[in-house]
Amino acid sequence: MITFGTDGWRGVIAYDFTVENLRLVALATAHYVRSLQLRNPAVVIGYDTRFLSDFFAREVARVFASEGIVVHLAENFAPTPVISFHTKQKGAALGVVITASHNPPQYNGYKVRANFGGPATPEQIAELERFLQPLLEKPPRRWALKSLEEYIAQRMVRPFEPRESYIRHVRKKIQLELLRSSGLRVLHDPMYGAAMHLLRAMLPTVEEIHAEINPAFGELGQPEPMPEHLRATIEYVRAQRRYDLCLVTDGDGDRLAALDHEGNFVDSQRLFVLLLKYLYEDKRRRGAVVKTVSVTSMVDRYCERNNIPLYVTPVGFKHIARIMQQERVLLGGEESGGFATVIHLPERDGVFAGLLLLEMLVVRGKTLKQLCQELDEEFGPHRYRRVDVPVTQREKNAILRACSKRPARLGRYVVEHIDTTDGYKFYVPKGWLLVRPSGTEPLVRFYAEGDSMSMVNELLEEGRKLR
Repeated sequence: MITFGTDGWRGVIAYDFTVENLRLVALATAHYVRSLQLRNPAVVIGYDTRFLSDFFAREVARVFASEGIVVHLAENFAPTPVISFHTKQKGAALGVVITASHNPPQYNGYKVRANFGGPATPEQIAELERFLQPLLEKPPRRWALKSLEEYIAQRMVRPFEPRESYIRHVRKKIQLELLRSSGLRVLHDPMYGAAMHLLRAMLPTVEEIHAEINPAFGELGQPEPMPEHLRATIEYVRAQRRYDLCLVTDGDGDRLAALDHEGNFVDSQRLFVLLLKYLYEDKRRRGAVVKTVSVTSMVDRYCERNNIPLYVTPVGFKHIARIMQQERVLLGGEESGGFATVIHLPERDGVFAGLLLLEMLVVRGKTLKQLCQELDEEFGPHRYRRVDVPVTQREKNAILRACSKRPARLGRYVVEHIDTTDGYKFYVPKGWLLVRPSGTEPLVRFYAEGDSMSMVNELLEEGRKLR
């Protein structure tokens, strides 16, 4: 089964994600590009560090080339935002990234990037799916594909080095010399993913952990920057006691989390507010703010206090990117750690957001822990946790059916309001619980925010009782 979810198509390798299915999706994408009737259509193709990602990328390149579309093929793995950058820079019709992002190791995937340097819009994905349907019903009997070497010789496939021009772009946006001279001791955990060595290429003193090719993701389990996958990193930071902070990026480098100098996990909810404050107060940038429904209420309070227009979208960065195309957006972000700023691309970029966070620490002369303590002083305690629960289709239906009955209480908490922007968000005094099915995995996600971790855990427990 081929289904495009929150960000692209993902499937289990050799079960759903097969060469045959991948070729069909690539051919449908090529037909979509040809329907645009561009004079010299071109695409950019990149890939991550997962099992066979480089091989799958080459297969996709052959399909596009067979349709008369020039392919700029990354010579090495690269983060998704780097491929988005090149899609815009090269004036390509779109970009494709072979990645399953943060999913478990048995998955791979196919992300589509738009020509403006961000995720493809819902309308573009709908068009792609329209071209895909007849191919699924009647697949080609044979594939008349030449070898990759032949397409390269014909200049239909053009390999390129993906990182150098991206780094030149970042140098214009981030005060790298300030960071280099700051003496900050930074550890980067790319989680065996595509962002490995990229931060260190810009800041040579950065040290790395989990920075080699490991398609099984070793002790991490999967490359998602959440505490349960970062136990080894947290233990390492605490044992070393010599880092000012640790930046963590996910499998395809578009998400960010952090650990402070004591090894405490700093979730993306607090990172969102810190980046917002830095852009607005220190860099004096202006624009609207866009957040998904799963993002902290601190953002709402900050925007209200400073008369900043705020948009709330369903989960999925494509919804944020659409608004960033329509008006000036200071910061757009998700609970999962994807951030896009007015000074960069309309795209999540974990490395860029990490550099911006480092810049904030240097400019303000404070530790990450101190900055987080200031958030508590300014907004009051806001604690957060997310739990992902594997479910069958029947179990998922039962949970959503229980939510649709709009319960008046969650345990001892009175439900004041229910938001159905994406799933069911139950507002209670001093907190909220969001219940929604994953768009990329067979999971139901439970998100909770409250004024203490005990309240958060209580809300999560009540949510999991919903049946």
